Amino acid sequence: MTMKKLGLLFTRISVGSMSAAVLALLPLPAHAAWTLNMTPGISEISRKVYSLHMLMYWWCVAIAVVVFGWMIYSIVRFRKSQGAVPDTKLVHSTKAEIIWTVLPVLILIGMAVPATRTLIDTDDATGTELTIRVTGYQWKWGYQYVGSGVTLFSTLDRDSNAARQLGSGIDPNSVPNYLLNVDNPLVVPAGTKVRLLLTAQDVIHSWWVPALAIKKDAIPGFLNEAWFKIDTDKTGLYRGQCAELCGRDHGFMPIVIDVRSKADFADWLRTQRALQQPAAPAVPAAPAAATAPTAQVTTSTPVAG
Repeated sequence: MTMKKLGLLFTRISVGSMSAAVLALLPLPAHAAWTLNMTPGISEISRKVYSLHMLMYWWCVAIAVVVFGWMIYSIVRFRKSQGAVPDTKLVHSTKAEIIWTVLPVLILIGMAVPATRTLIDTDDATGTELTIRVTGYQWKWGYQYVGSGVTLFSTLDRDSNAARQLGSGIDPNSVPNYLLNVDNPLVVPAGTKVRLLLTAQDVIHSWWVPALAIKKDAIPGFLNEAWFKIDTDKTGLYRGQCAELCGRDHGFMPIVIDVRSKADFADWLRTQRALQQPAAPAVPAAPAAATAPTAQVTTSTPVAG
């Protein structure tokens, strides 16, 4: 076998190995719903965050195309094999310095203005109609509906908890929404501006729901604030997770939001308030009126002297 044929053989083997590696990294058809990009979400603010994300993405794509395109063109066009000779005389260019200073400044301004507007909107929690205090625990979430007397604790559902146990013999694929379901979801009304006050009882957690474009740290001794107003036509269940490594069972404290209409939410809140209110203590019966003691008259018989 000649050296040329041997080289071609090794080239084909290398290309085949690289192709197999690339194919192995591609997601399987069963994972077609999995995506790396953000979701537009279910609220106006989440769509603003998504639009800002895509704007930055396309700015980065445009910059990469220009920079890498110019670099590749220069490498190919001015390579040594084509007789290109490096220019050793050009040591300064005022025009080039102005261009590579002004152009990035304009790009940064084009990014900073929409980013600032969106950040101001995400921090504007004025005019909220419902306030919920969210508390992170190891390893569950507590939800207190401020001013209503309703408090919930949200933990991993029983089916997922049973399947995750070592040696359980349960196929996780047989459990619907494995590790993403809870016993008590956070119930919120659509079309209502909801304010969240986030804190933690023990260590730092992070409350993350992609559909709301909210990821806020829950820190012990500190209150973080977030808000959302879900579209009226977006009722249903939406899922999230703790996004801060918080201990052994960090991966087993999901978040589920149950979005309902205003009327359904009012009924649910009324029912929960009735269930959680302590029963009124029984009123003791009034004591019977005291009866005056009857005087006993003792008649003494005189003794004859």
